[in-house]
Amino acid sequence: MSSKANTIVVGGGVIGLSVAWRAAAAGHEVTLVDPEPARGASWLAGGMLAPVTEAWPGEEDALRLGEESLRRWPDFAAELAAEGADPGLSSEGTIVVALDRTEAERLDALAGYLRSLGRTAEVLPGTRVRRAEPGLVSVLSGLLVPGDLAVDNRKLLTALHRTAGRRGVRFLPERALAVEAGAVRTEAGTVRGDAVVLAAGACSAGLHPALDGRVRPVKGEILRLRARRSTLPPPRRTVRATVEGRPVYLVPRADGELVLGATQYEAGFDRAVTARGVRELLDGAERVFPALAEYELVECAAGSRATSVDNLPYLGPLPDGVLAATGHSRNGLLLAPVTADAVLDLLAGKPPPDVAVPAHPGRNPEGMR
Repeated sequence: MSSKANTIVVGGGVIGLSVAWRAAAAGHEVTLVDPEPARGASWLAGGMLAPVTEAWPGEEDALRLGEESLRRWPDFAAELAAEGADPGLSSEGTIVVALDRTEAERLDALAGYLRSLGRTAEVLPGTRVRRAEPGLVSVLSGLLVPGDLAVDNRKLLTALHRTAGRRGVRFLPERALAVEAGAVRTEAGTVRGDAVVLAAGACSAGLHPALDGRVRPVKGEILRLRARRSTLPPPRRTVRATVEGRPVYLVPRADGELVLGATQYEAGFDRAVTARGVRELLDGAERVFPALAEYELVECAAGSRATSVDNLPYLGPLPDGVLAATGHSRNGLLLAPVTADAVLDLLAGKPPPDVAVPAHPGRNPEGMR
């Protein structure tokens, strides 16, 4: 098989689909190469769009990139909805809670850091947290971030897949074997094009030598639960906490489901759900929101996030001209709008947004091959 496309996108997760949709809307003839688009790690994400509550000193570039993408999210979602595909965007915000004194002090430090950067962050005593979210019965304090958003990742992927198809994107259900300037080798042959965008998530390092050792898979497990008639409904907001040193988040869905994450293991591409992972997630989440002990457990799953060496993605040209859009770690959904816009700028021969410049693949040149 040999075929020709104006733009080839390798990878059908949230990043690849967003790039393909936007590129097709801009007039590109797009082929997307992925054996199972709209699945993978993006299908298993929690859906938090929360750069502020992910922030910590030393990662200011990641914070600025995330905040810029967050600003673009309402228009991004509205454009999808206008094309008949609602991505399930929620504007209820995030609350980060502390269950003990150590975590309360950490929240105070995070709030101070965010204020030093000019960000809004309000620390609430436990009584106010419980008034805001009655199911959080054991918290000492909370950090309220009203500007954070959340999205239903599965509605989003379905919306992107559908609108990309309507825009004329050709889906090639093949596994990519290697990527180079102007060509993608697949199991069935070679696809050639004027531009190649590598957005294959954790698989990207195995497809291009410049990313070897710079993008790695980090395993994460998620659970999905559903409220029952006899239980409290899920919290209105996304709830985050650290329980015995382990992060946990609870992301509500409009249909009464609650998504729990997130374990993190250096386990390569192992996608088995472990008893330990399930136990840690349930134990941590029950400490935060005890009512979920009576919820129905409807899904356990694991996937591999694409993580870079410094928690910034790689956005820009590799040495041979292939455009990288990978290494987004926990923030693939959050960074989809700004990533798609940056890739479109590069395809048009324009510089990407200023906030995307620090994510250029040429940083850490000792790792470039």
